[in-house]
Amino acid sequence: MQYIEKIQAHLGAESDYLLAFDKPAVSKTMLYLPESTFIDQVYGASDRTPQVLRSLGQLFGTGRLADTGYLSILPVDQGIEHSAGASFAPNPQYFDPENIVKLALEGNCNAVASTFGVLGAVSRKYAHKIPFLVKINHNELLTYPNRADQILYGTIREAWNMGAVAVGATIYFGSEESDRQIIEVAKAFEEAHSLGMATVLWCYLRNSAFKTGDKDYHLAADLTGQANHLGVTIKADIIKQKLPELNGGFKALNMGKSSYGKLDERMYTQLSSDHPIDLCRYQVLNCFAGRAGLINSGGASGQNDIEEAVKTAVINKRAGGTGLISGRKAFQKPMNEGVELLHAIQDVYLCNEVTIA
Repeated sequence: MQYIEKIQAHLGAESDYLLAFDKPAVSKTMLYLPESTFIDQVYGASDRTPQVLRSLGQLFGTGRLADTGYLSILPVDQGIEHSAGASFAPNPQYFDPENIVKLALEGNCNAVASTFGVLGAVSRKYAHKIPFLVKINHNELLTYPNRADQILYGTIREAWNMGAVAVGATIYFGSEESDRQIIEVAKAFEEAHSLGMATVLWCYLRNSAFKTGDKDYHLAADLTGQANHLGVTIKADIIKQKLPELNGGFKALNMGKSSYGKLDERMYTQLSSDHPIDLCRYQVLNCFAGRAGLINSGGASGQNDIEEAVKTAVINKRAGGTGLISGRKAFQKPMNEGVELLHAIQDVYLCNEVTIA
């Protein structure tokens, strides 16, 4: 069975809705799109040093998607972010860091993203075999009550010494602690760039006010798009963002006597629509029109993981995104099934019939 036939089967009833969409609000001609020459043509025109370009070359030049302009990354930092017991109970073999790296290798990923401890435990054996992306900050779940804050767990020099090609960090935009996180991460990314490493920013939103009634605007295109724009402002090379599911976050938060942010109605009428590809394209647009690559997260594991992962990949690719970073859907199952899921994601980016809308 060809790639496109498998993809259509996974999409089911949504196949035509997603694959035949051809009237995006923002034309692809406005964007810098992923391609084999992206590092030379886009990153290479910036102030990034040759060492950073080399690191980006390693990221984009590894695995099944090597030299396509797309990324498939395995992230396993959930042992801290979601607690180790809750994350690894479905498959306890991943308490062992080596199995995390083995999954990324067997899955032919561009890189493996994890904690200082996980990657440091096996760095001499694997750092030269697959690019390491060290996640430098995390939320921790033992403070009572739990709070939304990202704290540093190590140093940039430590990541460099273990052979990392890139570092990643999270900022909880909208949270009370976001000002400190922005300053910390901006400084850390500057040091990472000075040492020749690439940078990836998890541009997540955290504020209880973003949930109103039955709607969760943490997943709104306008709010996540602005988070992306803040992320590229501190010079993240790649932006990680959740796939948007709705729009109108600024409008909802400006109801009543509330005054929040700034908006223009054309954000919703001329720059986007309610189609998922348009919502994701608005995120790409806010990554300096695609000059920084957008990778969407895979989300939690469930009953239809491959179908959901393929759907997310199709939306991301057709919107002009740069790939997927999918963890729980891959490691919370037997390794062979995790490899199958990672390959299903990669098939979307290798499929010539799945085009930019």
